[in-house]
Amino acid sequence: MDKETPALEHWAGRRQSLCETIHPVQVRQMAAAMDDAVRLAKPDSAPLPEGWHWLYFNPLEVQSRLGPDGHPQRGDFLPPVALPRRMWAGSRLHWERAFSVGSTVTKSSDILKVTHKSGRSGVMVFVTVAHLYSDAAGPILSEEHDIVYRDLPSPSKRAALAETGAQVRAGTHAFERSGNSIKAVKADATLLFRYSAATFNGNRIHYDVDYCRDVEGYPGLAVHGPLIATLLLNFVENEIAVARFIKKFEFRASKPTFDLSGFHLHASTENNGQYDVWSSNNLGEVGIAGRITLA
Repeated sequence: MDKETPALEHWAGRRQSLCETIHPVQVRQMAAAMDDAVRLAKPDSAPLPEGWHWLYFNPLEVQSRLGPDGHPQRGDFLPPVALPRRMWAGSRLHWERAFSVGSTVTKSSDILKVTHKSGRSGVMVFVTVAHLYSDAAGPILSEEHDIVYRDLPSPSKRAALAETGAQVRAGTHAFERSGNSIKAVKADATLLFRYSAATFNGNRIHYDVDYCRDVEGYPGLAVHGPLIATLLLNFVENEIAVARFIKKFEFRASKPTFDLSGFHLHASTENNGQYDVWSSNNLGEVGIAGRITLA
């Protein structure tokens, strides 16, 4: 256990509350990025699609208080973890009903736990945060979000990432796992920039390719975890279980996806109102895996 972990564990129990309007501007920005001309023209014509709540409540920080990766400096609400890389490890979401465009929503957040792990992939610190979204009519969504902090990649990890890039560029691809329903997705630098802009996400791994290669060791721009999770939700919502309300979604990220080529969304057949869903990365390996439960 590193010296900072005992102090960080005392960060559990911290709370914050934010209030924001589900404004149609962000809906139109996301609709444009998702190639949804109908919602672009009428952003408040239907309830907010699942996962689009991540467009809101994102931290606004002055430029001088950003870290070298573009994230806000730590130590206000989130603990001051010294490890330099911060990533979205997974989430568990439970909707009571859909968000309404134009409504005023309060997001109450509690840090549930801070844990330290060490293994073959190095030292990691996990922070789990619980969020409750409510409006005048009551609760809308409860969510648990896992954040992982890691060190910069070792020389061997950098070499493995470089080899991943070489395999993608050579056209290597084989599905590790194939769904009954599959959808190809192209996430290029423009889409990643537009999603970063819509969510006001300054993390440089999504738009600064020099930073990706020189600092993080990535072979290209990294596709946002919540963007892939949103694509999986909308795949089921719009193309597989049309007009069915998604009640729960849980997912975990395991391998990164880059802008070097397209990737795929997968879904199993329905089993008692549930779908196993996952994304496959540029090589066909499982990148994000989860389960969707219908109401």
